[in-house]
Amino acid sequence: MKRPKKHNSTALNRLVSRLLNAPWKPECSTRSPIACSRPSLTVIAAVLLLASASPASFGQNAGIVPPGSTSYGHSYGEWTEIWWQWALSIPAANNPVLDSTGEFAGVGQSGPVWFLGSTFGGSERRTFTMPANKAVFLPVYQWIFGACVGDCRPSNPGVKCDVAALQASAAAATTSVKEMEVSIDGKTVNQIRDYRAFSPGSFSITLPDGNVPELFGLPTPAGTYKPQVADGYWLMLTPLDAGKHVINVHVKPDPNYGSSFSVSYQITVQP
Repeated sequence: MKRPKKHNSTALNRLVSRLLNAPWKPECSTRSPIACSRPSLTVIAAVLLLASASPASFGQNAGIVPPGSTSYGHSYGEWTEIWWQWALSIPAANNPVLDSTGEFAGVGQSGPVWFLGSTFGGSERRTFTMPANKAVFLPVYQWIFGACVGDCRPSNPGVKCDVAALQASAAAATTSVKEMEVSIDGKTVNQIRDYRAFSPGSFSITLPDGNVPELFGLPTPAGTYKPQVADGYWLMLTPLDAGKHVINVHVKPDPNYGSSFSVSYQITVQP
């Protein structure tokens, strides 16, 4: 569906929320995806992934890497940067975050971690197949503020980029959320607010031709933009067993930051 373009707007998340008729207040104008006698590869991957987890914290949500842990050489916060660099590096025409069916779930995927797409606003149900032996990085409620999403120049030419201000805005948006619910194969994830993660500093984004911010009316030709900061609630899942899985996410934001949305992932993991 073609979305109307808006000009001189603030960040991408707010733009999408406006398109979805979310209520906004003037004070919010600064805004801008595991038995065998011999261990399987999946089990080995899970053990490596959770090597730094304490037994107590792991027991809270089996199959989810505990907050503060490192996965495949990166912290949760660093994975938030990598997720956004992936999400915005893909043209809008086949972008997994804009995908309504799961057709584009595999676009741009590489390495040991599979990114789930989440949404820029609105609810989606996606069905797709993914390889075995990959961890899954799940955005629950994700935010980005910065130079390519309408918060400061060049995408908002009149505003100088200030990393501390961007971080404060991202934190305010993230922590304002009212409700978050996640279930994995029917099991509810507990204490989702413990899984807040944010970029350890600022980072760059390289946009392609026909990029997502451009779709929403921002002046963002292909190129590299900085600084950006990321924040939100994120879950790193250990590799799923071969077969079918269902992950459901439901979020109720503060009304100043958007409308409620749900995302359902119907996943088949290849044997």
